[in-house]
Amino acid sequence: MAQRKFKFTRPELKRQRDALARFSRYLPMLKLKQQQLQLTLREVERARDAAAEALAEARARFERHRGVRADTAGVDIEGLSACAEVRTDTRAVAGVKMPVFEGVRFPEARYSLFGTPPWVDAAIADLRAVNERRAAAEVIDAQHRLLRREFVKILQRVNLFEKIKIPEAREAIRAIRIHLGDELTAAVGRAKAAKSLCAEAETASTAGAAGSGEAAP
Repeated sequence: MAQRKFKFTRPELKRQRDALARFSRYLPMLKLKQQQLQLTLREVERARDAAAEALAEARARFERHRGVRADTAGVDIEGLSACAEVRTDTRAVAGVKMPVFEGVRFPEARYSLFGTPPWVDAAIADLRAVNERRAAAEVIDAQHRLLRREFVKILQRVNLFEKIKIPEAREAIRAIRIHLGDELTAAVGRAKAAKSLCAEAETASTAGAAGSGEAAP
């Protein structure tokens, strides 16, 4: 049997009642936050799927240049298409600060338009689209990780309050009230017994005094 963590006293009864009121007040707020996080997670999951699809489409477009990729005339397509900066903002959702994708910045493309094959411009544009969409997908993945972590934390707290703390407080209140009621009943019984003994003693004393008076000459 688990050891009780409360005392059978009136101050403890008040403490348990206050705790129950506090848990009961916090639980709806936690459940509301849980619902908000759950809805936002679903939105982010849809956005993540859309970002993955957009990235796949961009990669497919870039792959069209596979056959002529060796003929770059010395142009660093990979370097000119790499993101020089990923711009993000921050917004709060249900108390969680999340990064929001704003855009990317690429290095300035400086090369001879007349000394390069015509497909180079298109290849750079397509590879930049791949890298931009990859950056956007990575930000959405970060959103999902943060939201998921907070959702698990809130879910654990909801379960703690709903399945452990509130039932424990209710059981403590029930047990303390029964114990205090038993003590009161016992005290009343003892008081009645003491009163009855006093009455019997008083009756015996009165009877004894009366008997002594009658026996006197």
